[in-house]
Amino acid sequence: MQTQQHLVITLDGPAGAGKSTVAKSLAKRLGITYLDTGAMYRALTLKALRLKMDLSDEEALSILARNTKIAFKEMPDGTLNVTLDGEDVSVAIRTPEVTNNTFYIAKAPGVRTLMVGWQRAMGQARSVVTDGRDQGTVVFTDARYKFYVDCDVEERVQRRYKELIAAGKSVDLDQLRADMKDRDQKDFNRAVGPLKKAADAITVDSTGLTVEGTVDKIMKLIQL
Repeated sequence: MQTQQHLVITLDGPAGAGKSTVAKSLAKRLGITYLDTGAMYRALTLKALRLKMDLSDEEALSILARNTKIAFKEMPDGTLNVTLDGEDVSVAIRTPEVTNNTFYIAKAPGVRTLMVGWQRAMGQARSVVTDGRDQGTVVFTDARYKFYVDCDVEERVQRRYKELIAAGKSVDLDQLRADMKDRDQKDFNRAVGPLKKAADAITVDSTGLTVEGTVDKIMKLIQL
């Protein structure tokens, strides 16, 4: 868990609320590490898909996780790219196929136990801004600052749509909207590490705000 000398700031919230982009920008402003926990689950999802595994087999997924090395590689600009067994998969993990199947990996208890351990180790080693679904409620329960980043669902859909189009992907807007609502339901209702606001978290609504506008809002709430 968090040690006295390290600052841990958690950002939880639903898919498409801007958590990752905001967390990354916030970390840059503060001069500390951005821990992309979602990338860790995505990386294992990518590996399982490549191996054509049965994603409902939680025991097999847990075994896979124990035999997988997921790490972060520091880039010249200070950001961290995710590596899967030594391969940089920062781009490969952002496809709709990976996004729509990460739920299976995230709900496997054995996988989550390992992931939480890896994430806590990062928080013990350095100051971090971390985002996900359960960072403030499960992983870093004693984080100095906890935020719940929310956003109107339609704006979340539009943001994700523009992101995918910019990446050259072919996207059906109605299907994307249905996928996001389905993802929300799964995130809120899963048995292990469900998405919820920590009792001591501050809600930050990013609806209608730019990334930097959201970061500005959070910076005003941080006393360092």
